Amino acid sequence: MVESIAATSFLGHRPIFGGILARDVSVKRKSLNSCRLPTTEFLGGGRILVSLTLPKSYKQDRVMFSSIKALAVELTREAHAYREEKLPNRDNSRIDSGFDQRPDSWPPANRADNPSLRNPLLRHERMGCGWLGAIFEWEGVLVEDNPDLEKQAWLALSQEEGKPSPPAFILKRVEGMKNEQAISEVLCWSRDPGQLRRMANRKEEIYQALQGGIYSFMSGSKEFVSVLMHYKIPMALVSTRPRKAIESAIGEIGIEDNFSVVVAAEDVHRGKPDPEMFVYAAQLLNLIPERCIVFGNSNLTVEAAHEARMKCVAVASKHPVYELGAADLVVRRLDELSVVDLKNLADIEMTEFGSPEPEVELEMEEDYDPSSVDDNFW
Repeated sequence: MVESIAATSFLGHRPIFGGILARDVSVKRKSLNSCRLPTTEFLGGGRILVSLTLPKSYKQDRVMFSSIKALAVELTREAHAYREEKLPNRDNSRIDSGFDQRPDSWPPANRADNPSLRNPLLRHERMGCGWLGAIFEWEGVLVEDNPDLEKQAWLALSQEEGKPSPPAFILKRVEGMKNEQAISEVLCWSRDPGQLRRMANRKEEIYQALQGGIYSFMSGSKEFVSVLMHYKIPMALVSTRPRKAIESAIGEIGIEDNFSVVVAAEDVHRGKPDPEMFVYAAQLLNLIPERCIVFGNSNLTVEAAHEARMKCVAVASKHPVYELGAADLVVRRLDELSVVDLKNLADIEMTEFGSPEPEVELEMEEDYDPSSVDDNFW
């Protein structure tokens, strides 16, 4: 390795030496830029044309080569010392959750490259698309959504429980919430945990009966999921529906193998606009929030995603495009996006460690000197 570095350094590459000048026997400073080699052909077919100016004396040539070799030995020792110091030990290696705010090694685990991976193919995959994740909502993004069924389910439940029918603005407010959260905090029907669970389950039964178990893909959603599967981008599915209903639905349309993570109502305490669902999905994907992209169809989703420090792509399926301007990207169909668009959204190499707080420059007030005031001023 020393011989190879010495031979490579003899080409006179400035990045290796950083502008260091060699000395000959006569103690005269001699630039390495004067050292050239003949024309060389590389594997890719490229050619580099350089001239060769050798020292006249064999003794001078030997001294120059020995100095280059000494520098190569020093660089080799530094490289080995750096790797032994920074790479984790095999015995003490553990899975990093990616949420460590004080990384111990460089590059840290939340960057695109991960030196702790011994497999070069895995490192290459992380440099490609394996270092970003996609978090999808269910209704209105992947499958067709019918908001009227949700309203009818709430009205039917209010009649069964003998409660007043909620007005339209209340029903709009409970969109995206868990059933228990909507009943206790917005509708204020009960705060007893047993009653909340019973009414939430009953409301879901009414909705499933109205829906009929028939699901159809949104235009372009199936093709987009297939593209992400081709590039091995990890995907998660989040919904405030019960897990049993979600797993049955994704099995019905045949995409149960596409999502490595499914977050349902039983996994979180609160729904949107709380970012709990998205943060938990990122933890299960083993990715930091900045590396995750949320796909939703409402401003509540955009608010929750940004609160979780994630990027959001809004699908204009329920709201017009101009109402979703707070999202990072707005599309009418998912297949309008490409993998390049997703990589650009997750490109945060310079800011993922937190931008430093801006320094406030204080103006120093000059000392007040009463004698400097002009008498004519008064």
